[in-house]
Amino acid sequence: MALNIISNYAANVAHRNLQASDDAATRSLAKLSSGTRVVSARDDAASMAIGARLNAESQSLKTATVNVGQANSMLQIADGGMATIDNVLVRMKSLAVQASSGNLSDVERGFLDNEYGDLNKEINRIAATTKFNDVQLLGSGGGTEVNVAAIGAAVTAGGGIQGLTFSSNSPIPPDNGAATPLGNKVTFSMETNAAGSTILTLSAFANDGTTALLDGNSNPLTQSIDVTQFAAGGSQEIGVGQTKELNFDKLGINLKLNENFKTPVGNVALAADANKFTGAAAADSAADRTIELQKASSSASLADVDFQIGSGNTGNDRFTVALTAVDAGTLGTSGGGTSLQASKLTTQTDAQTAIETVGNAINDLQSARASIGVFQNRLDFAAQNLSTTQENTEAARSTLMDLDVASEMTKFSSKQVLVQSGVAMLAQANQMPQNLLRLLQ
Repeated sequence: MALNIISNYAANVAHRNLQASDDAATRSLAKLSSGTRVVSARDDAASMAIGARLNAESQSLKTATVNVGQANSMLQIADGGMATIDNVLVRMKSLAVQASSGNLSDVERGFLDNEYGDLNKEINRIAATTKFNDVQLLGSGGGTEVNVAAIGAAVTAGGGIQGLTFSSNSPIPPDNGAATPLGNKVTFSMETNAAGSTILTLSAFANDGTTALLDGNSNPLTQSIDVTQFAAGGSQEIGVGQTKELNFDKLGINLKLNENFKTPVGNVALAADANKFTGAAAADSAADRTIELQKASSSASLADVDFQIGSGNTGNDRFTVALTAVDAGTLGTSGGGTSLQASKLTTQTDAQTAIETVGNAINDLQSARASIGVFQNRLDFAAQNLSTTQENTEAARSTLMDLDVASEMTKFSSKQVLVQSGVAMLAQANQMPQNLLRLLQ
């Protein structure tokens, strides 16, 4: 090879090898610092793709495990509520047995029936208030939706009335008991009293719209609630998308108001009409503020709750919990029996019938509670399977993606030596043209 000073072939070779060694050392250092074998797709494109899917699967399974825990928590709350109802039923069975004895008169049975009836209400209260994240677990508490034949223009959602629910023990019958049922009526009215308060009144009438329905003490079935605070600017003004529930307990009616209620409240004027609901300037129409009832429908069954316990979008990745209502209106009805709610202890015959009814109610409750136990056991097995699957998925991802630190450290040490050697040789190569200067001396 000719000796020249224009091109330094040896230095170029040393530089190329030094650059390659430095790149290899840098990639090795990146792997060591990140702890992963595949830092970029050029390291192993197939492993990166598989590892990404396995990582997503692993994280999804962790979330599914949390869902299983939440499902178990929900069922445990339901089981606790059922346990309390069971205690109430035991007491009701004792009262029924006591009232069935001939040594008591109907007066003493009346005392027992008072407690018996209150315990029915307590079962409904427990059922209605046993919830998980606002999901009803044990039933509506005996509440029933009453169908309506006619709705006044002022008692719709546009008039501020979002809806109403009748409790199971409401004294207002949906119809008048005739062979061809004609609906009884509930009339809404509002007025502003002398103190400036706006009063909402609900009253129950027979199907003629004028004959007032009476309670057990021969008093008209009517109840008033001060709704001034719900007006525009009131302390409890109903915002857009919000609702407010009013409990007319004497009538057994739960009334839900929406944001439109503020308008009629603000327009009510005693001077214009002492019994105005619509707030319009025209004469008040009783039909506008009246609803006509039809036969009550049964309580809606509880909706099934689906829990996502897998990482996919198939039926096998979801776990459906079927909830069973255990309120007083449902217990005792299996096999065509009488509901617990309909039983009473006013006479010896009624009390003897109630013994069987309460027994059926206990059977219904235990059947529902056993179903909850089955779901809990299934969830326990699902949790075990999720734990095992997540563990194995993580191991598979680790095999593909995690770095063998010892092996990579050996490679890095080798590359470090090559880098140091390359730097030394490049320095030597750069010194070689200096030897030619001697020929010029």
